[in-house]
Amino acid sequence: MSKQELAILFSGSIDSLALYALSAVGRHPDIPRPRKIHLLCMQNGALRFMAFPFERFKTAEKILKAQAPSTEPVPESSFVELDTVRLFQGLWLDQCEELMPQYNGKNLVCTACRLAMHTRAVIYCVERLVPIFIASCSGNQACCPQQNETFVIKVMDFSYNFGITTRFPADSDFDDEMVIKHLLEDYGLPSDNGGERKCLFAQTLTTATEKEIGSYLDAMLPHLNKYVESRLEGKIRAAARCF
Repeated sequence: MSKQELAILFSGSIDSLALYALSAVGRHPDIPRPRKIHLLCMQNGALRFMAFPFERFKTAEKILKAQAPSTEPVPESSFVELDTVRLFQGLWLDQCEELMPQYNGKNLVCTACRLAMHTRAVIYCVERLVPIFIASCSGNQACCPQQNETFVIKVMDFSYNFGITTRFPADSDFDDEMVIKHLLEDYGLPSDNGGERKCLFAQTLTTATEKEIGSYLDAMLPHLNKYVESRLEGKIRAAARCF
């Protein structure tokens, strides 16, 4: 079977860096070694230290290439910036005062942001014929609403509607941060948390439950299905009216 291309949701965090390393060396049963790796780094409009993820990627790429045997060179990799600002605004920021009462006053800003990221990634993958998209929702981040099982299942179904297989591999391996650090150190890669951008909304307090998150996703995903369909068909006006 010929190797396929692969996209990774890449923030520069140790989780996403570990996914990149595992993809590059092809040493995990759930992560196929691809022909090319697309590292998708999202910009939500509320981030600082913009250069951090790219610098971490280039450092990791150099290290992995130096270690790779001549018979298995590191796949070609590209670092791609994708803007999610408009989607993020439409999914939450523009209407948060109206939305919060519908979900028991819960703060779903991070859920909306992550949903915008996955939507942007689906469009990218469809347009470039990249069949597999992987991300992390590791146990050490389980407190975040966008990381729970409800989100994972619904996002996987959403992606599949457009022919994209979204996976969250290695999550059982990554439920302990030390496992991630040991993996990265085995490859000589940075194992600190200094590679990602800092978000204004990071660690924002929320007590949202599976119920509120699921209800929010059920309300938004039909709009996102229409949005993606409109974008892919070049229907600019229809896409703009989805939110």
